[in-house]
Amino acid sequence: MTHSSLLPLALAFAVCAAPALAQEFKAGDIVIEKPWARATPKGAEVGAGYFVVHNNGAAPDTLTGGSADFATVEIHEMKTEGGVMKMAEMTNGLDIPAHGTIRLAPGGYHVMFTHLTKPLTKGEKVHATLPFAPAGPVTVHLNVEGVGASSGGMKGGSMGGMKM
Repeated sequence: MTHSSLLPLALAFAVCAAPALAQEFKAGDIVIEKPWARATPKGAEVGAGYFVVHNNGAAPDTLTGGSADFATVEIHEMKTEGGVMKMAEMTNGLDIPAHGTIRLAPGGYHVMFTHLTKPLTKGEKVHATLPFAPAGPVTVHLNVEGVGASSGGMKGGSMGGMKM
């Protein structure tokens, strides 16, 4: 083979291999992509996790909570009301519409890790189980990014002024 005939072969392999590199986790019709968490300073009692949830099914589903060996897991929403940023636990869960996508990201929906037993350290992976009704539990591996990360693998951003 010549070098010019190897290039299309290499490009075809790269395109085929790309989906295998994407980090996603599944249960039933639920697909969770790109889970990540922010690193926490030493002594912090809370942290946050983010990801994208796709419901590929014809019926709605609900993220009902979570569990982890390093913290208590709660579902929270941040929103601005009257110019004030507010955060509240979503005790009834987070609805994922049929054929819908919900993004958990800084400044909006997120999983809150409370009562941390250890700091979340940049570069590590932590594991959490996220139960969906009716799809069932999904165990995800969250990449821990920097303290000020605004999205998985990216730097910068803030958490709406919330102190951690």
